[in-house]
Amino acid sequence: MSLAVPVRRPVLADLIARPSGRARAVALDAALVVAGAAVVALLAQVEVPLWPVPITGQTLAVVVVGAALGARRGAASLVTYLLAGLAGLPVFAGFTGTVAALAKPSFGFVIGFVFAAFVAGWFAERAWDRRPLLAFAGFVAASAIPFVFGIPYMAFILNVVGGGSFGVGEILQFGLWPFIVGGLVKAALAALLIPAAWAGVRAVDRRNNG
Repeated sequence: MSLAVPVRRPVLADLIARPSGRARAVALDAALVVAGAAVVALLAQVEVPLWPVPITGQTLAVVVVGAALGARRGAASLVTYLLAGLAGLPVFAGFTGTVAALAKPSFGFVIGFVFAAFVAGWFAERAWDRRPLLAFAGFVAASAIPFVFGIPYMAFILNVVGGGSFGVGEILQFGLWPFIVGGLVKAALAALLIPAAWAGVRAVDRRNNG
């Protein structure tokens, strides 16, 4: 008995005509990865200051970039974003960027963004991004991943590194409960944007073929 492997479907970035040469194709992928990192950096500056974790537009950017670029390029974009910030470029929230970000309670969420982008891209590669309800389900799943990394990391920084004594309830109050509604709203917005882009693609195809 064999298990069928889901066929990878094109994502929005795959609609860009790829150069025939390998070097140019790699350069195109690199440009898409850098562009995705730039989008995340831009929306990171949309910020509602909270301690110890601010509310930002990053999650929306992460999901959109992952879905538009696909799993591998999306994850690569977030790795690029993370490394750029650690290298000192002002790409993190509040136009910050330094290796000292590793000691911030919120940095675990940035690590989780890499995996969230991959998951959003994985769903897009199964064509979940073409219908709003399926897209919303996939994007909610992707949006939950940063919490898997961010909450334990925050607890470690606050309690172990910082010498605090915050309990589970307080940690969840800091790093989970304030973000649930906003996360759902951002997933819903992404679930409107990406299927709308696909609807535009189909409309252009019909016009060209009609």
